[in-house]
Amino acid sequence: MYRPAAFRQDDLAALHQEIAACGLATVVSQGSAGLQASHLPLLLAPEEGEFGTLYGHFARANPHWQALTGENQTLVICNGPDAYVTPAWYAGKAEHGKVVPTWNYIAVHAHGRAEVFDEPERLLQLVSRLSERHEAGRARPWSVSDAPREYIDSMLRAIVGFALPIQRLEGQWKLSQNRSAADRASVHEGLQASAADRDRALAARMGTTHSAGE
Repeated sequence: MYRPAAFRQDDLAALHQEIAACGLATVVSQGSAGLQASHLPLLLAPEEGEFGTLYGHFARANPHWQALTGENQTLVICNGPDAYVTPAWYAGKAEHGKVVPTWNYIAVHAHGRAEVFDEPERLLQLVSRLSERHEAGRARPWSVSDAPREYIDSMLRAIVGFALPIQRLEGQWKLSQNRSAADRASVHEGLQASAADRDRALAARMGTTHSAGE
């Protein structure tokens, strides 16, 4: 990832928090069939390894999992909120006019070599933990144990799990840190006033997130 110093994020806790908040990650691998990408919900075990370990599963019918041999690198991309930034928001536009559009965003890249597994009990533990994570906070959370065990067993035979010990972790918080204080304030105001949910979500992060270079 290209990371100018103003936007670079290296704080492990902040990177882990962003990964944990990511609903759907993009998993990219290079194998004998070429470059492959799948969109998967993942589970982070921050205590496992230097940078944590990611867990997820593929449909067994998805050939992507066969590229996770342990020899090839796998890249996981977790995207946070993003938004278009119009030059009209910059205070500098009225002063000198030397402004252009850009895009603000938050992203994390995790690199490592994955191992696959299909032991039923290990898969059951994984899907149970994933379900618990995403059902948390609901009035009547669904549990894997709510379904008949024979049905769950048939579903487990249809998936392949993987573990990705993270070897390298990169973050980029591009939140107008390279602009003047006046420009940053006007961008924050413009995003906050937007009708688009993602714009307001990024505005909230601009107001609460501090990264290296700010």
